[in-house]
Amino acid sequence: MKITRENSSPIEVTLTVELATEDENPFIERSYRRTVSRINIPGFRRGRAPRHIVESMVGRVALVQEALEFMVPETLDKVLQDEEVSAFAEPSIEVTDLEPVSFTAKVPLEPTVDLGDYRSIRVESEAASVADEEIDNVLERLQEEQAVWEPVERAAQYGDRLNLNVHGAMDDETVVEDEDVEYVPNEENVLPFPGFAPNLVGLAEDDEAEFTVTVPEDYPREQYAGQEIDFKVSVLSVKEKNLPELDDDFAKSVGQGFDDLAALRTNIQESLTAQAEATARNELEQKSLEALCDAAVVNASPILYERELDAMVADRERMLRQQGLDLTTYLRFVGKTDEEFMDEMRPTAERRLVSGLVLRKLAEIEEIEITDDDVQSEADRLIGMSAGEDEEEQANLDSLREFLGSESTRDNIRSSLHSRRVMERLTDITQGKIDADADEAETDQDAAETAGVDDATEVADDAEEPQAAVDGEDDAEARA
Repeated sequence: MKITRENSSPIEVTLTVELATEDENPFIERSYRRTVSRINIPGFRRGRAPRHIVESMVGRVALVQEALEFMVPETLDKVLQDEEVSAFAEPSIEVTDLEPVSFTAKVPLEPTVDLGDYRSIRVESEAASVADEEIDNVLERLQEEQAVWEPVERAAQYGDRLNLNVHGAMDDETVVEDEDVEYVPNEENVLPFPGFAPNLVGLAEDDEAEFTVTVPEDYPREQYAGQEIDFKVSVLSVKEKNLPELDDDFAKSVGQGFDDLAALRTNIQESLTAQAEATARNELEQKSLEALCDAAVVNASPILYERELDAMVADRERMLRQQGLDLTTYLRFVGKTDEEFMDEMRPTAERRLVSGLVLRKLAEIEEIEITDDDVQSEADRLIGMSAGEDEEEQANLDSLREFLGSESTRDNIRSSLHSRRVMERLTDITQGKIDADADEAETDQDAAETAGVDDATEVADDAEEPQAAVDGEDDAEARA
């Protein structure tokens, strides 16, 4: 085997590998055994034809091509070990020849990350606060949820709920056909077409009306843009929304054990405050991470950026499949090409890679580690949150224990805890808490040292007293 190594940069190495015949033979033998088991050769039972017969039928190149699947990665693993090259991620491989088999591998190495004077980074945090207006908005939503629609004997107004029979046609072609459909006309409602809702205001129960709506020229569905649609509507009923009074009875009706409206407001305030604090914490973390990334100097192989981009695209494809779509259909729907989509994703992929690398470096410098005891404590906390007394809850708890006891789950817990600890350390740094703690510890140390000197002085003084007493005794004896 011939290996050529090119260290083009500190973050990437290029290996060119050319296999000799003796290197290829074991892999081609495996390829032959796979091939002979699935083809029929006259005169031989399946799987019994000699290698030279199979090779003459399918060709050596075909055997080599099938062998590449395991020949290249296994050979590369050996070459990396022999050359003492530690790949930071999956190398980029290109097969350059089949006779003999030759390939080039670009191997990404450990990126270099310099965080600079990261301990001096400071980020302002926003105080979490909740205005009375926010509490009032939640109360209004609760009112809306418990509102009652009641029939009225008057003409319809914006905000009423109407039951309608609707027929809409454009050039004698039916475009809308609904019976007993519920509809709430308001100025923002552009369904089924802009201009439809205002024509319902003033109609009462059992009224019928005919009107024409001209669709705007900029309407997104081009087949209707600028067209006239003739509507016929019959009003089956008109109902208005009646909101409950905001009083103690309303608070009790919410169903969470509130004794009065004041208790409900307090609960809403506490909930909104918790949300505001979580939002403020997330914003602080993001700002701190951005500041850390801006201060850092990261040098990484281009392969790593491409790998991150591939991972993001795979994530998007997985999300689309869950919605019953594929990437091609999605791109056609949003009017983007593959190139435009990739260019749009690339900056995010680069930021994500850099963020991961700088946080990894921070964890290394700050010596942040998660112990087995930490993982067990978190698992116990999760179990405690799910504890129950009835049989079904106990069965669920047993399943949870089994789930939390698996190696993969514990690895996920470890990773989650580690990420949380790193972000906590980062925000402590950007808020000046780390330096403050260090200063406090240094002050305590100085105080301890000072106290130690004072104690030593007192001890020395105490040690001198007996000697003085002895000297006094000597003097007394001399005088005697």
